[in-house]
Amino acid sequence: MSEIRLAAEARTEFGKGAARRARRAGFVPGVVYGHGHTPVHLNLPGHDLMMALKTPNALLVVPIEGKDEYVLPKAVQREAIKRSIEHVDLLLVKRGEKVTVEIPVHTEGELAPGGNLIENVLNALPVEAEATHLPESVTVSIEGLEAGASITAGDITLPSGTTLAVEADAVVLQVIGAQAPEASETEEAAAEGAAEAAADEAVEA
Repeated sequence: MSEIRLAAEARTEFGKGAARRARRAGFVPGVVYGHGHTPVHLNLPGHDLMMALKTPNALLVVPIEGKDEYVLPKAVQREAIKRSIEHVDLLLVKRGEKVTVEIPVHTEGELAPGGNLIENVLNALPVEAEATHLPESVTVSIEGLEAGASITAGDITLPSGTTLAVEADAVVLQVIGAQAPEASETEEAAAEGAAEAAADEAVEA
């Protein structure tokens, strides 16, 4: 994973009013914590941050007290309607340090015929990896899988240096059988009519 450098600025004003002014100026308020370091408050460039966060577990480089530091996004607060970034919490990390993150699981291939569906039991796969070499995602094959089949965490091939942070038998995704379509109202009415006619004939007989 390549690192993304952000031209952050130290934040000296606090409170809702200061946060609104920062956002109007194109910045996103953020705080950096970790390693016993006193929390550091920053204003980060809004557009650059938004683009960086399109990459899962993006490794960011920000200036802190005159020194470039690695940070990982840990909590992102978004505006409810526009989904713009309102605030971000960043975790200070060091090269060589192991961290636990969640990575997306992508699928490739086609299920066995029959209209079956994939159910994601885990939305993302918890893994442990070196902070500056985090995988962006993993891919698993669903080729030919039939209803009832499942893929566990242990079935997934991880990149070198990455280990599971969840039990190997944890189900990540499973194949759900297609449900039979419900009878239409017309079909139901016809069936009821046939049953009534048969009953009438039985009475007459």
